[in-house]
Amino acid sequence: MNEAPATVEQTGIRRKFLEDLALKTVYLLGEVSLRELADHMQINLRIVEELFQRLRKDQLCQVTGMTGGVHRIVTTSEGKTRAIELLTHSQYVGAVPVSIDAYIARIAAQTVRRLEVDQGHLLRSFDHLVLPKETLTQLGTAVVSGKSIFLYGPSGTGKTTVAENLWRLFTTDEIWVPHAVEIDGQVITVYDPVVHQPIERPEGSNGDGSNGDGRWVLCHRPRVVVGGELTIEMLDLQYNPSTKVYAAPVQMKANNGLLIIDDFGRQRVRPDELLNRWVVPLDRGIDFLTLSGGRKIEVPFDMLVVFATNLDPSTLVDEAFLRRIQTKIKLDTISDEDFHEITKRVCTELKLEYKPDIVERLIETITRDLHQQLRACYPRDIVQQVVWTAKYQKKDPRLDADSVALAVRTYFLAPS
Repeated sequence: MNEAPATVEQTGIRRKFLEDLALKTVYLLGEVSLRELADHMQINLRIVEELFQRLRKDQLCQVTGMTGGVHRIVTTSEGKTRAIELLTHSQYVGAVPVSIDAYIARIAAQTVRRLEVDQGHLLRSFDHLVLPKETLTQLGTAVVSGKSIFLYGPSGTGKTTVAENLWRLFTTDEIWVPHAVEIDGQVITVYDPVVHQPIERPEGSNGDGSNGDGRWVLCHRPRVVVGGELTIEMLDLQYNPSTKVYAAPVQMKANNGLLIIDDFGRQRVRPDELLNRWVVPLDRGIDFLTLSGGRKIEVPFDMLVVFATNLDPSTLVDEAFLRRIQTKIKLDTISDEDFHEITKRVCTELKLEYKPDIVERLIETITRDLHQQLRACYPRDIVQQVVWTAKYQKKDPRLDADSVALAVRTYFLAPS
């Protein structure tokens, strides 16, 4: 259970910061009960009552009535003036942040490098994919090591699919993600509903309860995928000049989880620039981020990083960097047998009758007539073409010679 702080001191946040946050929140919400304020700030009601008494003493808030045995309050004229002034410095009014020290300790306690992964667990997580035993062993070894992985090979061989499916190894784990982190009065928002998948919290773990600390969200381990849109600026704190609040970079949101750099080498940031930026994080598990004033802060870099590329790794980075990425797995073209097996599974999924003779003819067309090697993406892509054409023609899809031949002509470029 994530115990909620019972006192101001136990929050790890300075009293003045909490008072200012409470005042801004009351100003923006208007008349509010102390219980509603506690819910909004995700802290114990007793702490909010203590903060209110100080705001009342300083004539920044006043009582307007009672609801359910607790005060209803609003800001005074002086309180409104003070709140407006505070909002020019920071417009953050969400859950009370956790301290940077508490964040670092929590990430360490939830480290991805302590995942219990055995052969059976890995096989169950990848049983829907057709992969060589050696590749599965390499993936399992990499996950146990907690080190970064380089997946490379021709396009269409399943690199992105394999990378994303590593997350299935994490789904039985739960971690706590803070709404925000505070350092020297600056707020960094961390929880992102696009990245983090919340888990229903145990009964009694609400912000105003005595058991659960609502400043943390119980989530599955995150999976973050970045591709060609990645820039060097995205790897540092994202400062919003309007709100005066920072958003965590992608790697901080991925802490305790999986970070996939897809199509590595095709980002807007050069490969050597990216890896230069991450030399220390990849080696030591520590990242350095920069506040707007230029101050560097140290945060954990705790995630399984997967680089996926269809380019030659030796042309992207030098040997020194390749040594830092200790697991390198090549996903290559597939055998005839694997092509049959993948096609059979796709047909079952899409409710088509699997016909080995038609698939064998398809293999011959691809390899002999089109002079292409077999890739793991071809079975699904071609069978889907068959299904889409049948849908357009308002027919039941069938895997026959005519439908597959049309799919091939549609999917592949004509030989020159």
